[in-house]
Amino acid sequence: MIEYENLGQLNKPFAEEYRRQLDAVLESGWFILGAQVKEFERSFAAYCGSQHCLGVANGLDALTLALRSYSFQPGDEVLVPSNTYIATVLSIIQCGLTPVLVEPDLATYNMNPALIESAITKRTVAIMVVHLYGKCAAMDQIMPLAQKHRLVMIEDCAQAHGASLKGKKAGTFGDFGAFSFYPTKNLGALGDGGCLTTDSEVLQRKIAYLRNYGSDRKYYNEVIGVNSRLDELQAAFLRVKLRSLDKINEHKRSLAALYQQGLKSDFIKPVVHPDYYDVFHIYNIRHPRRDALREYLEKNGVKTEIHYPVPPHRQKAMLPYFQGAQFPLAEEIHLTTLSLPVSYMHTADDVTRVIELMNKF
Repeated sequence: MIEYENLGQLNKPFAEEYRRQLDAVLESGWFILGAQVKEFERSFAAYCGSQHCLGVANGLDALTLALRSYSFQPGDEVLVPSNTYIATVLSIIQCGLTPVLVEPDLATYNMNPALIESAITKRTVAIMVVHLYGKCAAMDQIMPLAQKHRLVMIEDCAQAHGASLKGKKAGTFGDFGAFSFYPTKNLGALGDGGCLTTDSEVLQRKIAYLRNYGSDRKYYNEVIGVNSRLDELQAAFLRVKLRSLDKINEHKRSLAALYQQGLKSDFIKPVVHPDYYDVFHIYNIRHPRRDALREYLEKNGVKTEIHYPVPPHRQKAMLPYFQGAQFPLAEEIHLTTLSLPVSYMHTADDVTRVIELMNKF
């Protein structure tokens, strides 16, 4: 059986160092916002090429806190891709703002820059792009539009640790980069975790308050904040894995290259371009008989996933916000997409086996 993912196997190369870090954290007796978090924040900011990094509890909180750091008014609009994970849209709704869905470019699955200006209204205050599957959105085209219309730019980088466009890393184009360290990510913790990157000292200070009850001094609260702090132990684990992130990304890229070269043209494969350094958190293909293909692969010992089976506007929870809305490109993607094994734990032989099976479908 070729599993889609096995987090136990994936983390085995790091297990010995994890145990040393666990002992160090236990010995320190400091478990919240201590030296481990500070050092991870410093290291990850340097890795991304950002001035600041602030650890938070998870990726959704990162997006929500980024929005909360501005004085937006209830009902203000935020442009967001129609093809994304539900958390991106939830962050906007949780802040009392209005999500405005923008269809993707079918070649990249990311927000289509050509459709942005027609979606902007007098109430638009921000754009929240998503670097889906590990490919940067077309930030060289989107950033000028944000600047022209004076819109805040928030990057959802939950799947794009180390991804870049023309040498500039995800999370450094806009006002904020929001990252998740969910265990399956290329830079995954052993539990929940997230962070925000920014070059702004003002925004850095706002997030430092907001994530910690609105306080930067114990028992003194300057603003209404929340409790959303990256755990000291998870920060220690992330420091270990960060040292291998480039190696992880290169391994996944090598497996993706095998798929690119080996799969028949029956399958719609990701579009690659030399300007983009894709990190393939997910390697997805599309096929009109997706469900039959998935069943065939499972019968032959290959596990796959679907990212995602239902687009945000079709989710039951979202019906009050998008009742009757039509987003045909997002729906086409969600009906035809299939994610193939491309984990750090997989080998070239695993991928070669998947390719052989798929080419016989």
